Amino acid sequence: MFRPLSIFIGTRYTRAKRRNRFVSFISMTSMIGLALGVLAMIVVLSVMNGFQREMSSRILGMVPHATIVGVKPIDDWQPVAAAAMKNPEVTAAVPFTEMEGMLSYKGSMQPIQISGVDPAQEGKVSIVAQHIVQGRLDALKPGEFGVVIGEITARRFRLNVGDKITLIVPEVSTAPGGITPRMQRLNVVGVFKVGAELDGSMGLIHVADAATMQHWQPNQVQSVRLAVKDLYAAPKVSADIAGGLGADFKADDWTHTQGSLFSAMKMEKTMIGLLLLMIVAVAAFNIIATLIMVVNDKGADIAILRTIGATPRQIMAIFMVQGTVIGIVGTIIGGVLGVIAALNVSELVGWVERVTGQHIFSSDVYFVSNLPSELQGGDVLLICSAGFILSFLATVYPAWRAAKIEPAHALRYS
Repeated sequence: MFRPLSIFIGTRYTRAKRRNRFVSFISMTSMIGLALGVLAMIVVLSVMNGFQREMSSRILGMVPHATIVGVKPIDDWQPVAAAAMKNPEVTAAVPFTEMEGMLSYKGSMQPIQISGVDPAQEGKVSIVAQHIVQGRLDALKPGEFGVVIGEITARRFRLNVGDKITLIVPEVSTAPGGITPRMQRLNVVGVFKVGAELDGSMGLIHVADAATMQHWQPNQVQSVRLAVKDLYAAPKVSADIAGGLGADFKADDWTHTQGSLFSAMKMEKTMIGLLLLMIVAVAAFNIIATLIMVVNDKGADIAILRTIGATPRQIMAIFMVQGTVIGIVGTIIGGVLGVIAALNVSELVGWVERVTGQHIFSSDVYFVSNLPSELQGGDVLLICSAGFILSFLATVYPAWRAAKIEPAHALRYS
């Protein structure tokens, strides 16, 4: 089988036992370092993807994907919901009212965002019913002023189901200050825990009680909450629906309330990826030292090849092939091991916990009790491509040096 001279000699140099065992050792460590760098990047980015998925499912499972807000209280929300459901991207539309206030209990206070919901329909747009740890969501009854609070809030105030707490909300009045506080006694009927910051900043009451507190009619609501198929299409979907309903309605979506958090997570993933890429770059550029020592070791061979007709370009290609083979093998090994590790990292952490008897991710401290991982093919392709490219670039200078060797000079001192 015909093979070009450069590929034949380059691969032969890679396989052959060299006279200089130190060169062989450096070549092997370069390959291992590259494999470890690629493995680390794949595992770390997969874990970050897993955490981002968990945060997305928990936070965006609690806050509205989008809302159609009335300029004034909506008397009949059903036609608005029906208009929203005509959009193929919308999966559910339910009544919703939102207020901000302060919770007060035995002299302690904390800010809270209160959501007025319909317990019978909340399951269509929220995961809160799946995360109730005390009480029940359907215990929210109109006129009883029940409240479901987060686990952090319950722990901070030492509250249990059946306790009473005071909600203070601002109210516009004719007083000189323009705003007076309105107080409402609430009964704790449930506690939820989603394992995110919302456990300490969110509470739920019945939508009819929210209307009463706002001095509206019991059937009036502030907005219609939407659940959409594609979260990133929520701004456009809600804007289109609000535009079709007229000037009395405006759109809001999750990017206004939670967008900064997910932008920060995306930037964090990018920066950690760049830092880990430096590890790959260090391992890849170790190939430079390896090839420079190989060039010095093979000076006589280069001179002989030149004297029998090999061109400088062929000499350069020989060492580029050798360095690229080292990079490809190291990247492939790291990629395969990284994929295997990313797919089994949760089981690995569980095994370590069983062996050591220590809980690395305690549910009392972290919002997850295991290490989530989500392997994305795009990340693997990007990481392996970066390893290949860096390995190839690392071969250019040593190969160019080999091509510049003068045959007579090399043979004289060999």
